Amino acid sequence: MPSNTKVEVRRSPRRRRTVSAYRDGDTTVVLVPATFSQAEEKRWVGRMLQRLEAREGRRHPGDRELHERALELARRYLGGTELPDSVRWVDNQNSRWGSCTPETRTIRISRRVAGMPSWVVDYVLIHELAHLFIPHHGREFWDLVRRYPKAERARGYLEGFSAASRGEACDPSAEEDDEELDTAEVAFEE
Repeated sequence: MPSNTKVEVRRSPRRRRTVSAYRDGDTTVVLVPATFSQAEEKRWVGRMLQRLEAREGRRHPGDRELHERALELARRYLGGTELPDSVRWVDNQNSRWGSCTPETRTIRISRRVAGMPSWVVDYVLIHELAHLFIPHHGREFWDLVRRYPKAERARGYLEGFSAASRGEACDPSAEEDDEELDTAEVAFEE
C-alpha cells in the first residue's frame, strides 16, 4: 500500500458475508460486516489492500509495456509505418491526456489515464500516434484516429470524465481550438 494511503473501515449491519474495498482519493475504504471481530476485520483489511494493489498493478503498466502497446496499435490501426521512438507515462500533465513531439517521435501519456479502461488508454495512444503522421487536428487526422473502432466511445468517456471532474455538463457541440497548439508538440487536452 502506498505510504500516503489512509485506511477507513466502515462496518455495515446490512452486510452479511461480503467485503469490498475502493480508493477514495488518498484513502482506502474497506466495507465489512458489522458482525466481524477485530481479528477478522484486520485479516480482511490486509487481504483487500493486497487485492487492490494487485488490480492497480495490472492497470498501471510500466513504460516498456506502454511502448509495446503503442507499437502494436500503430501496426494494427495505422499501417505501422510511423512508429514512436519513445512512449512513456508522465506525472506532469494535469490538463492533457497525452502529448506528442513528432520531430523526436516522442509520446507522453498522463498517468491519470492509467486507471481508465484499456480501450480508453488505447484511444489516447492512437490519438498521439496519429500525430506522428499529422501534427494538427484536421480532417485527415480524425480519419486516422477513427480507424480505432472504439474511438468515439473512448472520446465520450474522456469528455464525461473531464466534465465530471470539473463538476459541469458535457457540451458535445464544443469544437477544439487548434489554432493555439504549437505543431512542434501536439497535445491531447481535456
